[in-house]
Amino acid sequence: MKRKDALLPLGALGQRMAIMVLLMLGLSLQGQASGKDGAKPKKGFRLLYWNIQNGMWCGQDDNYASFVKWVKEQRPDVCVWCEAQTIYYSGTAKAMKKEERYLPDHWAELARRYGHKYWYIGGYRDNYPQVITSRYPIENVERITGNADTTVMHGAGWATIEVRKQKINIVTLHTWPQAYAPNAKDRELSKQRNEGSQYRKKEVEYIYRHTLGKQPGREQEYWMMMGDFNSRSPLDNKVYNYTLDSPNFWVHHYILGNTPYIDAVAHQHPGEFFSSTGSNSRIDFVYCTPSLYECVTRAEIITDDYTRPRRDEQKLSNFWHPSDHLPILVDFELK
Repeated sequence: MKRKDALLPLGALGQRMAIMVLLMLGLSLQGQASGKDGAKPKKGFRLLYWNIQNGMWCGQDDNYASFVKWVKEQRPDVCVWCEAQTIYYSGTAKAMKKEERYLPDHWAELARRYGHKYWYIGGYRDNYPQVITSRYPIENVERITGNADTTVMHGAGWATIEVRKQKINIVTLHTWPQAYAPNAKDRELSKQRNEGSQYRKKEVEYIYRHTLGKQPGREQEYWMMMGDFNSRSPLDNKVYNYTLDSPNFWVHHYILGNTPYIDAVAHQHPGEFFSSTGSNSRIDFVYCTPSLYECVTRAEIITDDYTRPRRDEQKLSNFWHPSDHLPILVDFELK
């Protein structure tokens, strides 16, 4: 795919995209919210999403006790975990033997410790699956890994839950993280051609076409799509100061201009910016269809004494404690 094919012309973003960008132009850099404020909705449910970096790598030392304690304090009804597989021995960058990896095979056991009876793993082909745990039964619709033309590198999942007779569709994803394309022979040249950004956009297009995009007339149903997009949003551009057609925005230009999805955090906090990583970037998102977004009463990126990313003192392969990402909490009051 040539670069011009991957770039979405600004004129094609439509009126909705233009309005959203204008709405967010006054962005200011502020701190994240604490996870302990805000009452849980009585007639709704609470979603907790988090990229827990290598299966909560630093949680192995205390048998995940700190992790479980923190999750229980949030009282989530549904959790979506990105990078939900144990990979390395605790405190090291040494790969763990597959037969010694606690996750993902023991998610049922771990989830029960914070009150979730059900768990689901999406499609994946490497060490970075997404897992859903829930108080409600989870039904698989499709585990997505791509096809010969588009490989979804870290896989994706489409599952449903039912909350008080309301069906909610949950789409999880984690896009390709590198600036170069997968299998690039010349990585530096691939970076210069923005092939990593092209590939992420291609993955998201594929995932959308195989979930909500293949359900004509269902845009008004309850859908959410979330994950580590490894891409920045034009809604945050007061912080980044990129050109609006920057390759860094290609993924979210596509979502905002070609799908009904609404960025829950951005729309709950117009004029504010919240980083979702240990660096100053928001690359984790929870998107909702308009009907589900109307039910949102709270959407926060959570930073507190436990979740605040702390760089590993040994500088191990960019490892952070407890994760290099921050969690997102969303409350819904179902109509």
